Amino acid sequence: MTGRQEPYYVDYDADFGLSGLTEAFTLSPAPENTGAALGLVTAKLDAYDRECPVGSVDHLSADERSILGYDTSHDEWGYADELREDVRGLVESPLADEAIQAVWRAAAGGGWDPAAHGMSARDWLRRIDETCAARPPRKIPGRRPAPTSWWGAWRPAADELRDDVVAEIAEIAGIAGIAGIAETRSCRERSAGSLPSPDILAALEEVAVRVHPELGFRLFLRALKVYSVRIEKARYDRFQALGERFGHPAALIDLGLDIAWPPIDTARRDATWDFGFSHLAGQAHQDWRESREEIRKAAEGDDIGQTPGSAAAVLLEDTLRLLRSALPDAAVTALWAGASDRPGSTDGRDWLRLIADVCRERLREAAPAYTPVVAPARTELADPVLREVRETAPAVVDKVVSPHWHPVPAADVMDALEHVVTRIDPDLGFRLFLRVLRTLSVPLTQVRYDRYEAIGERFGYGEYHVSDVEHLIEAG
Repeated sequence: MTGRQEPYYVDYDADFGLSGLTEAFTLSPAPENTGAALGLVTAKLDAYDRECPVGSVDHLSADERSILGYDTSHDEWGYADELREDVRGLVESPLADEAIQAVWRAAAGGGWDPAAHGMSARDWLRRIDETCAARPPRKIPGRRPAPTSWWGAWRPAADELRDDVVAEIAEIAGIAGIAGIAETRSCRERSAGSLPSPDILAALEEVAVRVHPELGFRLFLRALKVYSVRIEKARYDRFQALGERFGHPAALIDLGLDIAWPPIDTARRDATWDFGFSHLAGQAHQDWRESREEIRKAAEGDDIGQTPGSAAAVLLEDTLRLLRSALPDAAVTALWAGASDRPGSTDGRDWLRLIADVCRERLREAAPAYTPVVAPARTELADPVLREVRETAPAVVDKVVSPHWHPVPAADVMDALEHVVTRIDPDLGFRLFLRVLRTLSVPLTQVRYDRYEAIGERFGYGEYHVSDVEHLIEAG
């Protein structure tokens, strides 16, 4: 097999390359000598060898992999190659050695200074490159035997993003003498003795301009994390947008970044997909168990860019609405069955109380200052939602939810939905209605789907919320 495979970060949800290596240095005691420092490099590569790709096909047999075009092959473009590309980019660049030294020390936290051990920054990077080159390529199941082409076609050109990266670095540099950065400096001075300086920011800008903006961006993020620079939400959103354009996993931005999150607000619609009680129902699957662990996963599922605890807060609000309503226990059970397609052993309000308990537990950890408040329902949208529910009801009157396992008449589900829409909350009712459409495989016309999108837009739903039922539109 020849040619470059997909980059490491296409299949792995973590920092990578030189910025990933510097992270390892910030998380470890300062090496006493060059050998120990190179040992950290080797440990990072060893850790990669123990990881499995997100899209691994390990569960397939050799014959199945062969049929699908996969095989056990050399992983010719993995973590070590990403690291070598970053290293070579700096070594072969026109940057002064002092600039490379400043970038390394800033990103690695100052714990390992090559100059203190008789090496220039370029000499140190060459030693890293030699360590990577000495390792044989690993073999893993799940790599296609020929390189893919979509990544090269999709990857943005450096010129498209360079100005945006430089603008972010320059803006931080512009406030470097103001209180926010000054406080950060004094904190670092007390704890580690290293200071973020204009020279560091200028060197990071040089990396973005004269080496590659993608590498400059990652090292810039790493420096912000090392110096605990507090980042406002608007800047964080710009970082995520840049990372998405580079193809970075969201965790590369998030992990270790000090973000000034706004307070939790359950009325703020910033989820991309479904959320709350309807989202929890959508998580149910064949092996799902109605347990604290399953609820906990949903309660911890904050979307990218959401204030920590938001998922638990909106789920708790939905649950409290149902708990405090006059909806009979049998109707609660039918509602869950219709939205989840998994009747299971849920028992009305006992199930709701368990959900509320888990959400409160999560909020005590993620947002202890938050006080749950059930906001007034969006009653102005009750009529259009009710019309959609009632228009669908005759089409499913003879259907049954989970007919082969604890069957529940679809008519009972639709009655429960109407109760939610008219007496509890049209927003929650509409979200559950969309779930029921999936469960019952209700065919849709384009006109009807367009109405759903319009309602979702009025509720402020995310980009892919209503599109979850788009596959139900009948052709023609």
